[in-house]
Amino acid sequence: MEKPRPSRRLFLSKVNPLEDRIGYKFRNPLLLAEALAHPSVRHETQRQHFDNQRLEFLGDAVLQLVMTEHLFGHFKDEAEGKLTKLRSRLVSREALTVHAAALELGSYLMMGRGEEASGGRVRNSTLADAFEALVGAIYLDSDLATARQFILEQAAGDLAQLVEEPVDINPKGHLQELLQAISPRSPVYEVLSQTGPEHEKTFVVRAVWEGITLGEGTGRSKKQAETAAAVEAMREKRWEQTAEENSTAASQGAAV
Repeated sequence: MEKPRPSRRLFLSKVNPLEDRIGYKFRNPLLLAEALAHPSVRHETQRQHFDNQRLEFLGDAVLQLVMTEHLFGHFKDEAEGKLTKLRSRLVSREALTVHAAALELGSYLMMGRGEEASGGRVRNSTLADAFEALVGAIYLDSDLATARQFILEQAAGDLAQLVEEPVDINPKGHLQELLQAISPRSPVYEVLSQTGPEHEKTFVVRAVWEGITLGEGTGRSKKQAETAAAVEAMREKRWEQTAEENSTAASQGAAV
């Protein structure tokens, strides 16, 4: 007996909240539906040419163009090699996954039951691909200027960080240097979880130092997750709060 196919009309009725999130109303809602259709839908429903892979291909090119144009205009003194590194950082899978997670894009995806059961909604590659497809859909539904505005709004935090941090920074090494100026102990990276099939694992890692959880990070490898945890640790600087608390406690103890 053939499995019932998902109603495209019912699916489209569910994506309106996403339009509110992204601040863009599609003239052709089928483009949005296509952008949110994981390839597993085509495999399970036997529906041809209805997944987000073509839009992902287009969206990747639009992202590359917008970021290249932005960097070229805002980093006028940088050489081609440095600009290439900056762009790679902005369009990396990790960066796109963060953007997709901020939009809760995974919850809007239409995917096969098997893919969903294996953690497809939170898989980094799935989220990054969906974000690229969404960019492609916005570009086709509007124009380059609208797609550029959406991309730059989503990447605003990353663009600001480029100005503050050199591109070749080593987050783990930098964190260790900061902490060893306080104590000889180095931070320890603990794996909290690893999910997904062997070739598509997602790791969650936390950075711990002197009993303090400094940050957590997610990545497709332990190294990526550790780097993400170190980045969060440097952003939050929780060791400074603990140092202040210890100093206050010591002062109060001396006063007594």
